[in-house]
Amino acid sequence: MQSNSFCAPKSLTFKTAIRYASFKDRNPMKKKKVSFHGIKFFTGITICFILTSCNGQTNNDDKQHLIKETIQSLDSKKQISPVVRMMYQDSKGNLWFGAEGGAFRYDGDSLIHIDSIRSESGGRVTIKDIAEDKDGIIWFGHTDGISSINGTSVTNYYESDGLTSNDVWCIETDVNGNVWVGTIEGICIFDGQRFNNFVLPEGKIDTTVGVSSTKMIHSILEDSKGTIWLSTNAGLFSYSNNKLKNISDEVGVPTNFVSKVVEDKKGGFWVSTSTGLFHLNENILTNVSEMHFEESKGTGSIIVDYKGDVWFNCGRNIYRLSGEKLTEYRIEEGNYGPLTFQIYEDRQSRLWFVGYGGAYRYENDRFINITQNGPW
Repeated sequence: MQSNSFCAPKSLTFKTAIRYASFKDRNPMKKKKVSFHGIKFFTGITICFILTSCNGQTNNDDKQHLIKETIQSLDSKKQISPVVRMMYQDSKGNLWFGAEGGAFRYDGDSLIHIDSIRSESGGRVTIKDIAEDKDGIIWFGHTDGISSINGTSVTNYYESDGLTSNDVWCIETDVNGNVWVGTIEGICIFDGQRFNNFVLPEGKIDTTVGVSSTKMIHSILEDSKGTIWLSTNAGLFSYSNNKLKNISDEVGVPTNFVSKVVEDKKGGFWVSTSTGLFHLNENILTNVSEMHFEESKGTGSIIVDYKGDVWFNCGRNIYRLSGEKLTEYRIEEGNYGPLTFQIYEDRQSRLWFVGYGGAYRYENDRFINITQNGPW
């Protein structure tokens, strides 16, 4: 584990179903602190837009309820990063962007590159997930471990500190202050002192993607009732009151490969899988994709916005499900943004799409390219 000081330059304004296995008795909190600097990008008045052209065309086929729109070519100058993997808004309103080369923070005044989130060998990392714990500490899962920012201090944790694997894909914090870490080799839980292994059944390797394993953890969610949901290559699981449930087996999810689950305001859950989108409500699973697509299509990121509309990506394109109406936002051939890794809604109910080509926001039926100069 490595600890660093975060200083921006002044001139820049379980029961039988589950087993815990403690790793070596280390105290990761006792690590030397070193300094690091944030690089600041001033916001300006330059605004780059991507317009959504073409009038929406409704497909009269009752099975699809599909409206198609086109996303125009982008201006890739001064992107936050050429590839933004994900974003997060913390309790103070700061916007965090996880990217190739590290993390960026926009505090309402300026954009700062956090350069001290590093691999054990000192190299830069790609941030894959961000979460905030109950004490306001920001946690990052990345390609070489996890890191935290507490005030001006950055701490890096690695496999040598007890992590299951340095190849981290997701991170979540629970109401008790535990940090759940999903890796290519399974899950571990950090209680503030040590990492404890959380054992799940092994699944299958997804041969349709470049990186996969039998223990792959894609996402972790704590829902409104404190239940932990685990999206894995062995299916969908929930964990509550020291009891692990195989939700996939209980409700009949037809694939091992579950990428994400989100909760809606009615207490239902939307499940993104390699064979499509599903809705889970009181143990009743509905195949939403087969109601709108002729062929099985895997889905990736998914959110439910403040209106109750469901946004998700499928391949290169973005979809919005509003009631029974499905709108498709099609990306032009040869245009690499936003080739979406994540869809996110901030506290102002603004929708963001981050991925290849940087970050974009959807406003007034347009996708706006958010560069280092905004518009914020």
